[in-house]
Amino acid sequence: MQKGVLLVNLGSPDSPTPKDVKPYLDEFLMDGRVIDVPPLLRNLLVRGIILNTRPKKSAKAYSKIWWDEGSPLIVISERFTKKLREHTKLPVALGMRYGSGSIKEGLQELADKNVDEVLLVPMYPHYAMSSYETVVVKAMEEQQQHFPDMKVTTMPAFYSSPEYIKVLGDSIAEGLKDFEYDHVLFSYHGIPERHIRKSDPTKFHCKIDGTCCSINSVAHHTCYRHQCYDTTELIKAYLGLPEEKVSTSFQSRLAGDPWLKPYTDYEFERFAKEGKTRLAVITPAFVSDCLETLEEIAMEGDEEFKEAGGESFKHISCLNDRDEWVSLMAKWILEWEEQAKLPV
Repeated sequence: MQKGVLLVNLGSPDSPTPKDVKPYLDEFLMDGRVIDVPPLLRNLLVRGIILNTRPKKSAKAYSKIWWDEGSPLIVISERFTKKLREHTKLPVALGMRYGSGSIKEGLQELADKNVDEVLLVPMYPHYAMSSYETVVVKAMEEQQQHFPDMKVTTMPAFYSSPEYIKVLGDSIAEGLKDFEYDHVLFSYHGIPERHIRKSDPTKFHCKIDGTCCSINSVAHHTCYRHQCYDTTELIKAYLGLPEEKVSTSFQSRLAGDPWLKPYTDYEFERFAKEGKTRLAVITPAFVSDCLETLEEIAMEGDEEFKEAGGESFKHISCLNDRDEWVSLMAKWILEWEEQAKLPV
């Protein structure tokens, strides 16, 4: 069998204009694993309410972070893919869950190179139904419908892989160098609390009460909250960060149902009022910088923190196309190719 690799990231509008942002948001928000309500209600919420105002607001945000080459997330993903191709003999394609450059196109690119066994790599360290899971489900749908003879193996969430923790930790250490911080905040993408319960295979373990994440359970394999806190603890131990100077929060919530807490924007205000005036922020839910990291955290977060009384704010970039990250992914691919081994 001819093996190949498909990397899948979130995606992006084609341009920072309401005209291009609207169809992108429509595809994203109409995904039942993102807004997990009945289709009729989701259609009313998204197409009857959100898409009447959100595209203009989001386009303005995108325009603040847009690069000359295009969307930062797309450009970074393409750079990573290009470097990765130089480190492996296997064909490597890139797809996006939403927007241009679809998963189907990525699979077709591999099929055109006679690939019939694919390693699917969701570019998310943690498992969540609105990120990792929706990529896997969409890829399987496309494979079964259009590439029935193609075998697909999925790389598991790698949030706790010691090799990944080392690469991420070294990147963070570099970002913290020469920055005398009062606090280091690990800010992860937020999700509704109900997503945690829906993803719990036991249907009883995840209580989101501060204790369940420390009790060993099969539920942790699909518990985004547990995995985020685990990443923070592993990095804290790897770098020897002081316990009292590290915490975890969640960003990008929507109004309505309860989302994972504590909320990042509330934490910015709390730290400043407590006299923690020098804040470093890490966004480890993403491997590539994007709207959430570059605009919501690096720009808006900086402003919010300083308005509350903070003095110095430093956002530490995602792994992006760092050589160490590329080398690690190439190593994982080689182990899959030669030993059918996947990171744990």
